[in-house]
Amino acid sequence: MVSLDTINILTGICLVMLGRRLYWLFVGLLGFLYALLIVPQFLHGQPGWVVVAAALGAGTLGGILAVFFQRLVIGFAGFFAGGYLAFSLLTLFHLASGRIVLIISAIVGALCAVLFAVFFDWSLIITSSLIGSVLITRSLHEGLAATVAIFAVLAVAGVVVQANVMQKGPGKGRS
Repeated sequence: MVSLDTINILTGICLVMLGRRLYWLFVGLLGFLYALLIVPQFLHGQPGWVVVAAALGAGTLGGILAVFFQRLVIGFAGFFAGGYLAFSLLTLFHLASGRIVLIISAIVGALCAVLFAVFFDWSLIITSSLIGSVLITRSLHEGLAATVAIFAVLAVAGVVVQANVMQKGPGKGRS
């Protein structure tokens, strides 16, 4: 059976490297990640594969909606990406707990929804790099100093790679 850490690392790599290039994948992975958090609350006592299958279904639905309703989904994606990012960072680095985490996550989600609507490309690049970096570093189970360093390197690398791909655009930069 594939572990949650393996799933997080693979999902993180996809987000860090391909978040902007494959917007529908970004939205699908967000749906998958949220479902992994929520589904166990509704499927008590079910085997892990059932939870993962339900999360895959939610992610697939999110990806399909992103393809067909891109303009509508942008705001929702920004809200959920910002909320997930804030929640993950606050809990990963032990910066807050309880209701404060939820309140901050909702505020950051609302701000990111606006940013996605106004600065779509850069918002997508930055949030996908940050969320992917969180997923990877969370799964490595290192100390705080190593976690911060790995997170920073992955986040910067993701922004640089995705920005470079965006600047080249489709078909540019090839011989």
